Amino acid sequence: MTQPATGPDAGEAGPQSPEETPESPTAAAQPPAPAGPPSPGAGTSARNRRGEPRTYDFRRPTKLSREHVRVMQIAQESFARQATTILTTFLRAGARLELVSIEQFSYDDYIVTLPDPVFISTFSLEPLAGKGLLAYPLDIAMAVVDHMLGGSGSAGQPNRPMTAMETTITNHLLNRLLDEFATSFGPITELQPALLGHEYNPQLAQAAAGSDTVMVATFTMAVGSREGEATLVLPFSSFAQALNNAASPQLSETALAKRKRAAEALSARLNLVPVDVSVRFAPLTVSSADLLSLAVGDVLLLRHPPDAPLEVTTNDVTFAYAIASNHRRRLAAAIVPTPYAAAKDSA
Repeated sequence: MTQPATGPDAGEAGPQSPEETPESPTAAAQPPAPAGPPSPGAGTSARNRRGEPRTYDFRRPTKLSREHVRVMQIAQESFARQATTILTTFLRAGARLELVSIEQFSYDDYIVTLPDPVFISTFSLEPLAGKGLLAYPLDIAMAVVDHMLGGSGSAGQPNRPMTAMETTITNHLLNRLLDEFATSFGPITELQPALLGHEYNPQLAQAAAGSDTVMVATFTMAVGSREGEATLVLPFSSFAQALNNAASPQLSETALAKRKRAAEALSARLNLVPVDVSVRFAPLTVSSADLLSLAVGDVLLLRHPPDAPLEVTTNDVTFAYAIASNHRRRLAAAIVPTPYAAAKDSA
């Protein structure tokens, strides 16, 4: 029996020796290897580069566009910088607030992410509708009070609602933070936020309806040796128009001039648009039976007063009054003052 050869075939190219150059006959005789199908690993790496699939809920479509996120990021990062300064100054200790992400949630989906208990502050957004919400861990809130009273904040903090004195001290800091919040959002819209109250159970913090879309900015919050996650929640519907205005690019002088000329041309052409106009008596109401029984020769009483003017209408909208007349053997309508104005002048 002949043993089958296990080495490379004579017609196949083996490993190139250091002495063999591309110019050698052996190398020149080798045809290029055909491109085979991609290996399974190549497709996997391509999918990894594109990222994992994400769930999309068609009942709650995405409303926060990339431009909205960019505008919000600028405002929230500005607020985080100012809040860091305020916290450091008030607490006389190391403090930090850093923006992590800005996402869209329904209010119900956001609430279930909060621990219980948690320190929640709600505030108004005048002149906009709706409420804002600021939430951060309760132990950090108690440590803030400890620092403001001269303590170190490193001791164990109570896991309970704040007392009246602790709430008053916290409100002083939160009102200062809301002032910085309004300043940071000034380029987007004018705000006059006002603190409304506090809550410790997320299910009792009624800042929005459960299905409302909210924008959630997540921060890393550190006070002394304590670190946690803080969230600032704003209703999307209240900020939608302001975000659209802020996200639109600023027009150049040339573009503004073109837009102005287009508006002037449009206004000039509107004066030449034909409009259907009707002159009619006061409408008459009849029953269906009377309408179906009408025959040639029947008379309908219009019940229009003989001295009352007719209505001049377009698209069922009355904009003037007239009396029947004639002009060069044609029926015409002479415009007269509004009856209500005439009655007012006579009175």
